[in-house]
Amino acid sequence: MKNDFKIIELPLEQENADELHNLINNINNFNNKFKKNEIQLKLTDRNVKVYLREINFNIFEKECKKLSKENKFFEILFTTIKNIGSYGIKNGKRNYIDYNKEKKVINRKKKEKKRGQFYYTTGHNFSRENNELPKNFENKIICGDSEKILKQLPDNCIDLVLTSPPYNFGLEYENHQDDQYWEKYFEKLFSIFKEVIRVLKWGGRAIINVQPLYSDYIPSHHIISNFFINQKMIWKGEIIWEKNNYNCKYTAWGSWKSPSSPYLKYTWEFIEIFSKGDLKHQGSKDKIDITAEEFKEWVVAKWSIAPERDMKKYNHPAMFPEKLVERVLKLFSFQDDVILDPFNGAGTTTFVAKKLKRRFLGIDISAEYCKTAEERLKKVNTSLF
Repeated sequence: MKNDFKIIELPLEQENADELHNLINNINNFNNKFKKNEIQLKLTDRNVKVYLREINFNIFEKECKKLSKENKFFEILFTTIKNIGSYGIKNGKRNYIDYNKEKKVINRKKKEKKRGQFYYTTGHNFSRENNELPKNFENKIICGDSEKILKQLPDNCIDLVLTSPPYNFGLEYENHQDDQYWEKYFEKLFSIFKEVIRVLKWGGRAIINVQPLYSDYIPSHHIISNFFINQKMIWKGEIIWEKNNYNCKYTAWGSWKSPSSPYLKYTWEFIEIFSKGDLKHQGSKDKIDITAEEFKEWVVAKWSIAPERDMKKYNHPAMFPEKLVERVLKLFSFQDDVILDPFNGAGTTTFVAKKLKRRFLGIDISAEYCKTAEERLKKVNTSLF
Protein backbone atom coordinates (compact mmCIF):
# COMPACT_ATOMS: atom_id res chain seq x y z
CA MET A 1 0.00 0.00 0.00
CA LYS A 2 2.87 2.39 0.82
CA ASN A 3 4.25 2.16 -2.70
CA ASP A 4 0.88 3.03 -4.23
CA PHE A 5 0.19 6.19 -2.20
CA LYS A 6 1.77 9.46 -1.23
CA ILE A 7 1.71 9.36 2.58
CA ILE A 8 1.32 12.57 4.57
CA GLU A 9 1.26 12.78 8.37
CA LEU A 10 -0.78 15.58 9.91
CA PRO A 11 -0.73 16.46 13.63
CA LEU A 12 -3.61 15.50 15.92
CA GLU A 13 -4.81 18.54 17.85
CA GLN A 14 -8.00 17.37 19.60
CA GLU A 15 -8.35 18.74 23.13
CA ASN A 16 -10.90 16.35 24.61
CA ALA A 17 -12.75 13.06 24.09
CA ASP A 18 -15.77 14.70 22.45
CA GLU A 19 -13.66 16.43 19.84
CA LEU A 20 -11.78 13.21 19.18
CA HIS A 21 -15.03 11.29 18.79
CA ASN A 22 -16.30 13.96 16.42
CA LEU A 23 -13.10 13.73 14.35
CA ILE A 24 -13.41 9.93 14.09
CA ASN A 25 -16.93 10.26 12.73
CA ASN A 26 -15.87 12.93 10.24
CA ILE A 27 -12.91 10.83 9.07
CA ASN A 28 -15.26 7.89 8.47
CA ASN A 29 -17.65 10.15 6.54
CA PHE A 30 -14.74 11.54 4.52
CA ASN A 31 -13.39 8.07 3.67
CA ASN A 32 -16.83 6.97 2.51
CA LYS A 33 -16.93 9.86 0.03
CA PHE A 34 -13.80 8.68 -1.76
CA LYS A 35 -12.64 5.39 -3.20
CA LYS A 36 -9.84 3.51 -1.48
CA ASN A 37 -7.53 4.09 -4.45
CA GLU A 38 -8.13 7.88 -4.32
CA ILE A 39 -7.59 9.18 -0.79
CA GLN A 40 -8.08 7.70 2.67
CA LEU A 41 -7.44 8.95 6.19
CA LYS A 42 -6.18 6.77 9.03
CA LEU A 43 -6.21 7.94 12.66
CA THR A 44 -3.28 6.88 14.87
CA ASP A 45 -2.40 7.69 18.49
CA ARG A 46 -0.30 10.70 17.48
CA ASN A 47 -1.50 11.89 14.10
CA VAL A 48 -3.66 11.35 11.05
CA LYS A 49 -2.03 9.60 8.12
CA VAL A 50 -3.22 10.66 4.68
CA TYR A 51 -2.92 8.04 1.93
CA LEU A 52 -3.15 10.10 -1.23
CA ARG A 53 -3.15 8.85 -4.80
CA GLU A 54 -5.59 10.79 -6.97
CA ILE A 55 -8.56 13.07 -6.35
CA ASN A 56 -11.13 15.17 -8.11
CA PHE A 57 -9.94 18.38 -6.51
CA ASN A 58 -13.30 20.17 -6.75
CA ILE A 59 -15.09 17.38 -4.86
CA PHE A 60 -12.23 17.22 -2.36
CA GLU A 61 -12.44 20.98 -1.74
CA LYS A 62 -16.22 20.89 -1.19
CA GLU A 63 -15.96 17.99 1.25
CA CYS A 64 -13.16 19.63 3.23
CA LYS A 65 -15.01 22.94 3.49
CA LYS A 66 -18.15 21.18 4.71
CA LEU A 67 -16.32 19.13 7.36
CA SER A 68 -14.07 22.01 8.48
CA LYS A 69 -17.15 23.68 9.99
CA GLU A 70 -17.16 20.90 12.56
CA ASN A 71 -13.46 20.19 12.77
CA LYS A 72 -10.43 22.40 12.03
CA PHE A 73 -8.41 19.35 10.91
CA PHE A 74 -10.07 19.35 7.48
CA GLU A 75 -9.01 22.94 6.91
CA ILE A 76 -5.41 21.84 7.56
CA LEU A 77 -5.90 18.83 5.28
CA PHE A 78 -7.20 20.99 2.44
CA THR A 79 -4.40 23.57 2.71
CA THR A 80 -1.73 20.87 2.86
CA ILE A 81 -2.88 19.09 -0.31
CA LYS A 82 -3.65 22.34 -2.11
CA ASN A 83 -0.01 23.39 -1.62
CA ILE A 84 1.35 20.26 -3.28
CA GLY A 85 2.60 21.69 -6.55
CA SER A 86 3.69 18.48 -8.28
CA TYR A 87 0.96 16.36 -9.80
CA GLY A 88 -0.45 15.19 -13.10
CA ILE A 89 -3.95 15.45 -14.52
CA LYS A 90 -5.73 12.30 -15.66
CA ASN A 91 -9.45 11.86 -16.28
CA GLY A 92 -10.20 15.12 -14.48
CA LYS A 93 -8.31 14.10 -11.34
CA ARG A 94 -5.05 15.30 -9.84
CA ASN A 95 -2.66 12.34 -9.78
CA TYR A 96 0.12 12.43 -7.18
CA ILE A 97 1.76 9.06 -7.85
CA ASP A 98 3.83 8.06 -10.91
CA TYR A 99 2.48 11.04 -12.84
CA ASN A 100 5.96 11.83 -14.19
CA LYS A 101 6.91 8.31 -15.19
CA GLU A 102 7.13 7.43 -18.86
CA LYS A 103 4.36 5.21 -20.12
CA LYS A 104 5.59 1.68 -20.62
CA VAL A 105 5.04 0.03 -23.96
CA ILE A 106 3.65 -3.48 -23.57
CA ASN A 107 6.03 -6.08 -25.05
CA ARG A 108 8.41 -3.31 -26.15
CA LYS A 109 11.39 -5.61 -26.85
CA LYS A 110 9.25 -7.99 -28.88
CA LYS A 111 7.77 -5.15 -30.93
CA GLU A 112 11.18 -3.60 -31.53
CA LYS A 113 12.52 -6.93 -32.77
CA LYS A 114 9.55 -7.37 -35.08
CA ARG A 115 9.69 -3.93 -36.69
CA GLY A 116 13.48 -3.56 -36.57
CA GLN A 117 15.17 -0.96 -34.39
CA PHE A 118 17.17 1.63 -36.39
CA TYR A 119 16.52 -0.48 -39.51
CA TYR A 120 18.37 2.07 -41.68
CA THR A 121 21.74 0.88 -40.29
CA THR A 122 21.33 -2.66 -41.63
CA GLY A 123 24.33 -3.74 -43.67
CA HIS A 124 26.94 -1.45 -42.12
CA ASN A 125 30.52 -2.70 -42.11
CA PHE A 126 31.75 -0.97 -38.94
CA SER A 127 34.49 -2.79 -37.06
CA ARG A 128 34.04 -3.50 -33.35
CA GLU A 129 37.80 -3.40 -32.80
CA ASN A 130 38.87 -0.08 -31.31
CA ASN A 131 42.35 1.40 -31.57
CA GLU A 132 44.38 3.93 -29.60
CA LEU A 133 44.90 7.45 -30.91
CA PRO A 134 48.60 7.79 -31.83
CA LYS A 135 50.50 9.78 -29.19
CA ASN A 136 51.65 12.39 -31.71
CA PHE A 137 47.97 13.38 -32.19
CA GLU A 138 46.94 13.29 -28.54
CA ASN A 139 46.14 16.61 -26.86
CA LYS A 140 47.15 18.54 -29.96
CA ILE A 141 45.92 21.49 -31.99
CA ILE A 142 46.77 20.88 -35.64
CA CYS A 143 46.47 23.47 -38.39
CA GLY A 144 45.42 22.09 -41.74
CA ASP A 145 42.73 20.48 -43.87
CA SER A 146 40.70 18.17 -41.61
CA GLU A 147 40.12 15.61 -44.35
CA LYS A 148 43.85 15.20 -45.00
CA ILE A 149 44.80 15.13 -41.33
CA LEU A 150 42.08 12.64 -40.36
CA LYS A 151 43.28 10.27 -43.07
CA GLN A 152 46.45 9.90 -41.01
CA LEU A 153 44.52 8.44 -38.06
CA PRO A 154 43.73 4.75 -37.62
CA ASP A 155 40.15 3.46 -37.67
CA ASN A 156 38.12 3.52 -34.44
CA CYS A 157 40.36 5.75 -32.28
CA ILE A 158 38.04 8.64 -31.29
CA ASP A 159 35.38 8.41 -28.55
CA LEU A 160 33.37 11.52 -29.33
CA VAL A 161 33.26 14.17 -32.02
CA LEU A 162 31.74 17.54 -31.18
CA THR A 163 31.76 20.22 -33.82
CA SER A 164 29.86 22.99 -35.52
CA PRO A 165 30.69 23.05 -39.23
CA PRO A 166 31.35 26.54 -40.61
CA TYR A 167 29.86 27.75 -43.87
CA ASN A 168 33.37 28.28 -45.18
CA PHE A 169 36.48 26.11 -44.85
CA GLY A 170 38.61 27.32 -47.71
CA LEU A 171 35.77 27.71 -50.21
CA GLU A 172 35.29 31.11 -51.78
CA TYR A 173 32.14 33.12 -51.14
CA GLU A 174 32.15 34.98 -54.46
CA ASN A 175 29.86 32.35 -55.98
CA HIS A 176 27.40 32.48 -53.09
CA GLN A 177 24.50 33.04 -55.53
CA ASP A 178 25.62 30.10 -57.63
CA ASP A 179 24.03 26.71 -56.87
CA GLN A 180 27.44 25.09 -57.26
CA TYR A 181 28.68 26.76 -54.10
CA TRP A 182 26.40 24.67 -51.90
CA GLU A 183 27.08 21.51 -53.89
CA LYS A 184 30.81 22.00 -53.36
CA TYR A 185 30.26 22.94 -49.73
CA PHE A 186 28.37 19.77 -48.83
CA GLU A 187 30.67 17.66 -50.99
CA LYS A 188 33.67 18.88 -48.99
CA LEU A 189 31.84 18.71 -45.65
CA PHE A 190 30.74 15.13 -46.24
CA SER A 191 34.21 14.04 -47.30
CA ILE A 192 35.39 15.25 -43.87
CA PHE A 193 32.45 13.62 -42.08
CA LYS A 194 33.21 10.29 -43.79
CA GLU A 195 36.62 10.41 -42.15
CA VAL A 196 34.97 11.40 -38.86
CA ILE A 197 32.81 8.27 -39.01
CA ARG A 198 35.78 6.10 -39.89
CA VAL A 199 37.90 7.26 -36.93
CA LEU A 200 35.03 7.00 -34.43
CA LYS A 201 35.16 4.01 -32.11
CA TRP A 202 32.45 1.37 -32.01
CA GLY A 203 29.83 3.02 -29.80
CA GLY A 204 31.41 6.43 -30.34
CA ARG A 205 29.28 9.54 -30.83
CA ALA A 206 29.23 12.22 -33.53
CA ILE A 207 27.52 15.34 -32.19
CA ILE A 208 26.91 18.14 -34.66
CA ASN A 209 25.71 21.63 -33.72
CA VAL A 210 24.13 23.14 -36.82
CA GLN A 211 21.90 26.07 -37.59
CA PRO A 212 19.88 25.94 -40.83
CA LEU A 213 20.63 28.77 -43.24
CA TYR A 214 17.22 30.32 -42.82
CA SER A 215 17.78 33.27 -45.14
CA ASP A 216 18.70 30.94 -48.03
CA TYR A 217 16.08 28.33 -47.06
CA ILE A 218 18.69 25.59 -46.82
CA PRO A 219 17.73 23.07 -44.09
CA SER A 220 21.33 22.10 -43.36
CA HIS A 221 20.37 20.23 -40.17
CA HIS A 222 18.21 17.88 -42.26
CA ILE A 223 20.79 17.56 -45.02
CA ILE A 224 23.54 16.70 -42.53
CA SER A 225 21.30 14.29 -40.60
CA ASN A 226 20.35 12.50 -43.82
CA PHE A 227 24.04 12.10 -44.63
CA PHE A 228 24.82 10.40 -41.31
CA ILE A 229 21.75 8.16 -41.59
CA ASN A 230 22.75 7.17 -45.13
CA GLN A 231 26.19 6.30 -43.75
CA LYS A 232 24.51 3.78 -41.40
CA MET A 233 24.98 5.82 -38.23
CA ILE A 234 22.33 5.45 -35.52
CA TRP A 235 20.35 8.63 -34.91
CA LYS A 236 20.54 8.83 -31.11
CA GLY A 237 18.58 12.03 -30.73
CA GLU A 238 18.31 15.77 -31.17
CA ILE A 239 18.71 18.60 -28.67
CA ILE A 240 17.16 22.01 -29.16
CA TRP A 241 19.62 24.66 -28.07
CA GLU A 242 17.39 27.58 -27.04
CA LYS A 243 19.46 30.76 -27.16
CA ASN A 244 16.61 33.21 -26.39
CA ASN A 245 18.22 35.72 -28.74
CA TYR A 246 15.14 37.51 -29.98
CA ASN A 247 15.41 40.27 -32.55
CA CYS A 248 12.93 42.76 -33.96
CA LYS A 249 12.85 41.58 -37.58
CA TYR A 250 9.22 41.05 -38.50
CA THR A 251 9.25 41.51 -42.27
CA ALA A 252 10.93 39.72 -45.15
CA TRP A 253 10.38 39.77 -48.90
CA GLY A 254 7.65 42.39 -48.51
CA SER A 255 5.36 40.36 -46.25
CA TRP A 256 3.87 42.22 -43.26
CA LYS A 257 0.61 41.03 -41.74
CA SER A 258 0.16 38.97 -44.88
CA PRO A 259 0.24 35.26 -45.81
CA SER A 260 2.26 36.09 -48.94
CA SER A 261 5.67 35.26 -47.39
CA PRO A 262 5.85 35.50 -43.59
CA TYR A 263 9.38 35.23 -42.20
CA LEU A 264 9.64 32.68 -39.40
CA LYS A 265 11.74 33.71 -36.42
CA TYR A 266 14.07 31.21 -34.75
CA THR A 267 15.80 31.54 -31.40
CA TRP A 268 17.37 28.09 -31.36
CA GLU A 269 19.88 25.82 -33.06
CA PHE A 270 19.99 22.04 -33.38
CA ILE A 271 22.39 19.53 -31.85
CA GLU A 272 22.17 16.26 -33.79
CA ILE A 273 23.56 13.14 -32.09
CA PHE A 274 24.65 9.95 -33.85
CA SER A 275 26.19 6.71 -32.61
CA LYS A 276 28.43 4.32 -34.50
CA GLY A 277 27.31 0.70 -34.42
CA ASP A 278 25.87 0.69 -30.90
CA LEU A 279 23.92 3.12 -28.72
CA LYS A 280 26.03 2.16 -25.71
CA HIS A 281 29.44 3.75 -25.24
CA GLN A 282 31.71 1.75 -22.96
CA GLY A 283 33.55 3.45 -20.11
CA SER A 284 34.66 3.08 -16.50
CA LYS A 285 32.26 4.08 -13.70
CA ASP A 286 35.02 5.92 -11.87
CA LYS A 287 35.44 8.16 -14.94
CA ILE A 288 31.90 9.51 -14.76
CA ASP A 289 31.79 13.17 -13.72
CA ILE A 290 28.14 14.11 -14.24
CA THR A 291 26.02 14.65 -11.11
CA ALA A 292 22.54 13.26 -10.58
CA GLU A 293 20.99 16.73 -10.80
CA GLU A 294 22.89 17.56 -13.99
CA PHE A 295 21.82 14.26 -15.55
CA LYS A 296 18.13 14.78 -14.73
CA GLU A 297 18.20 18.32 -16.12
CA TRP A 298 20.28 17.70 -19.23
CA VAL A 299 18.49 14.62 -20.57
CA VAL A 300 15.54 16.92 -21.17
CA ALA A 301 16.37 17.68 -24.79
CA LYS A 302 15.87 21.43 -24.71
CA TRP A 303 18.81 23.38 -23.35
CA SER A 304 18.44 27.05 -22.53
CA ILE A 305 21.97 28.46 -22.81
CA ALA A 306 22.92 32.01 -23.73
CA PRO A 307 25.09 32.41 -26.85
CA GLU A 308 28.83 33.00 -26.51
CA ARG A 309 29.41 36.65 -25.60
CA ASP A 310 33.21 36.81 -26.03
CA MET A 311 33.44 36.19 -29.77
CA LYS A 312 35.10 39.56 -30.33
CA LYS A 313 37.72 38.63 -27.75
CA TYR A 314 38.66 35.59 -29.85
CA ASN A 315 38.02 37.29 -33.21
CA HIS A 316 35.66 34.49 -34.25
CA PRO A 317 32.17 35.13 -35.73
CA ALA A 318 30.41 31.91 -34.71
CA MET A 319 31.40 30.20 -31.46
CA PHE A 320 29.28 27.98 -29.27
CA PRO A 321 29.51 28.69 -25.50
CA GLU A 322 31.60 26.70 -23.05
CA LYS A 323 28.48 25.67 -21.12
CA LEU A 324 27.13 23.85 -24.16
CA VAL A 325 30.38 21.91 -24.61
CA GLU A 326 30.47 21.07 -20.91
CA ARG A 327 26.97 19.57 -21.06
CA VAL A 328 27.74 17.52 -24.17
CA LEU A 329 31.01 16.14 -22.81
CA LYS A 330 29.70 15.27 -19.34
CA LEU A 331 26.48 13.71 -20.66
CA PHE A 332 27.98 11.72 -23.55
CA SER A 333 31.61 10.95 -22.61
CA PHE A 334 33.85 9.72 -19.81
CA GLN A 335 36.97 11.31 -18.41
CA ASP A 336 40.04 10.26 -20.47
CA ASP A 337 37.88 9.78 -23.58
CA VAL A 338 39.35 11.23 -26.77
CA ILE A 339 37.38 14.24 -28.04
CA LEU A 340 37.76 15.47 -31.64
CA ASP A 341 36.69 18.76 -33.17
CA PRO A 342 37.56 18.84 -36.91
CA PHE A 343 36.43 22.49 -37.12
CA ASN A 344 37.99 23.57 -33.85
CA GLY A 345 37.96 27.30 -34.58
CA ALA A 346 39.03 29.34 -31.54
CA GLY A 347 39.24 26.13 -29.51
CA THR A 348 36.19 26.00 -27.24
CA THR A 349 35.82 22.22 -27.59
CA THR A 350 39.47 21.49 -26.83
CA PHE A 351 39.57 24.04 -23.99
CA VAL A 352 36.59 22.47 -22.19
CA ALA A 353 37.82 18.95 -22.98
CA LYS A 354 41.13 19.63 -21.23
CA LYS A 355 39.34 21.32 -18.31
CA LEU A 356 37.11 18.26 -17.88
CA LYS A 357 40.04 15.81 -18.05
CA ARG A 358 39.35 14.49 -21.53
CA ARG A 359 42.03 13.89 -24.12
CA PHE A 360 41.53 15.87 -27.30
CA LEU A 361 42.46 16.65 -30.87
CA GLY A 362 41.50 19.95 -32.49
CA ILE A 363 41.91 20.63 -36.20
CA ASP A 364 41.33 23.88 -38.06
CA ILE A 365 42.47 25.32 -41.38
CA SER A 366 43.05 28.79 -39.89
CA ALA A 367 46.50 29.39 -38.39
CA GLU A 368 45.11 32.35 -36.46
CA TYR A 369 42.40 30.26 -34.80
CA CYS A 370 44.83 27.46 -34.00
CA LYS A 371 47.11 29.95 -32.25
CA THR A 372 44.12 31.23 -30.25
CA ALA A 373 43.16 27.67 -29.32
CA GLU A 374 46.71 26.96 -28.13
CA GLU A 375 46.71 30.09 -25.98
CA ARG A 376 43.41 29.10 -24.38
CA LEU A 377 44.78 25.68 -23.46
CA LYS A 378 47.59 27.31 -21.49
CA LYS A 379 45.00 28.89 -19.21
CA VAL A 380 43.51 25.56 -18.11
CA ASN A 381 44.54 24.90 -14.50
CA THR A 382 43.48 21.25 -14.42
CA SER A 383 46.24 19.04 -15.75
CA LEU A 384 45.63 15.69 -17.40
CA PHE A 385 49.08 14.43 -16.68
